[in-house]
Amino acid sequence: MPEVLGAGRVIPVVCAPNAVLSRAGAQVDPTAGETVQLAADLIATMRVSPGCVGLAAPQVGVAAQVFAVDVTGHPKAVTLHGAFALCNARVVEGTRWKVGREGCMSVPNLTGDVKRASRLVVEGALPGSGKIVQLVTDGFEARALQHEIDHCTGLLFLDRVAGAHAIYQRKVYL
Repeated sequence: MPEVLGAGRVIPVVCAPNAVLSRAGAQVDPTAGETVQLAADLIATMRVSPGCVGLAAPQVGVAAQVFAVDVTGHPKAVTLHGAFALCNARVVEGTRWKVGREGCMSVPNLTGDVKRASRLVVEGALPGSGKIVQLVTDGFEARALQHEIDHCTGLLFLDRVAGAHAIYQRKVYL
């Protein structure tokens, strides 16, 4: 499924309460040069960020529906599709809801317990070709996809926790 993207640039990650993180991103033309470059930049930034398994355009200050995910090598990952980026993605179906701990580069000092689908079908466009793909996944990769789609719609994991009792100080600083 992954398409080859050009070289990306490392872009600084913005942190809450930056307003771009709470705004829904605009849909993009997946074939546009700036979209393809943004997708490559997200992957490049993700690769130099220890522990990062996903990064969305709003996290680098761009209010757009583009994100990258790569759970390869993560100890919780079972199903994985390697490094990929999607544009204008949406959840088609989510089942088997489970609570799990999440963190975020844009909320560096906190983690939280979030209920998410552990089996997931997502549809989105590949940057470059614009080809619409449907991705079926589960477990940790499903959680990462939902987290990044939330970023594209202006939500942080903190917006999905059950309450203050489900938010924790991060114990491991990356």
